[in-house]
Amino acid sequence: MDPVNQFGVAHLWSQADFISQAVGLLLLAMSVASWYLILLKGLRILRVRRRGDAIEAFWNAPSYSAGLAALAQQAPASPCEELARQATAAADHCRHHAHRQTLGGGLDSCEFLTRSLRKSIALSTAQLESGLTVLASIGSTAPFVGLFGTVWGIYHALLAISATGMATLDKVAGPVGEALVMTAAGLFVAIPAVLAYNALTRVNRVELAELDAFAHDLHAFFTTGARLAPGGTAPADAPAFGLSQPGAA
Repeated sequence: MDPVNQFGVAHLWSQADFISQAVGLLLLAMSVASWYLILLKGLRILRVRRRGDAIEAFWNAPSYSAGLAALAQQAPASPCEELARQATAAADHCRHHAHRQTLGGGLDSCEFLTRSLRKSIALSTAQLESGLTVLASIGSTAPFVGLFGTVWGIYHALLAISATGMATLDKVAGPVGEALVMTAAGLFVAIPAVLAYNALTRVNRVELAELDAFAHDLHAFFTTGARLAPGGTAPADAPAFGLSQPGAA
């Protein structure tokens, strides 16, 4: 047998028992799941960056319906579009049911709008954070799965050595080195998952902060008719920042 192939991964796999092979397949499945989530989230982040000016296009639109159309065109099915539509639906609901003597009609319109915005942000947060638990679990458990495979491989190798009665260096180095491949495999799976989890957490935090700021501006617009200026105050000379009232064309 070729000395290189004698101590390779293929030789390890052929000599491994059921438990070692199960550990290897588990690490492979964890790696596939991790990279699938990384690529899926990475593509979403690229799409979000390409439509980063959608909110400003919304506020610069000549009317509210035109602003919604700009969001639908530049950021379709995005959290900011869903937030704007939820705010519109909440404002229309309060306008049509404000004077009804019912439990829903007696709710303060400002409070109802706030709850609608919070619900939309909560749903967007859950969508953004989907898959992060899997990445965190893979990043924290993969090294220990690989370590278990190493320990089991060394134990299996020592049993084989004790059965043959040959414990020279050339007989020990091969099986032990092959078993240590499991540790390297565990690290190979865990490191990308941990790095991706940290990066995605930061990106989500920034995106949710922007979404929260957009919700604050929407709340101010629907309750006072004016979006807050960047400094935190609404200028009197531009009460709607180029937007007509909701429902206007």
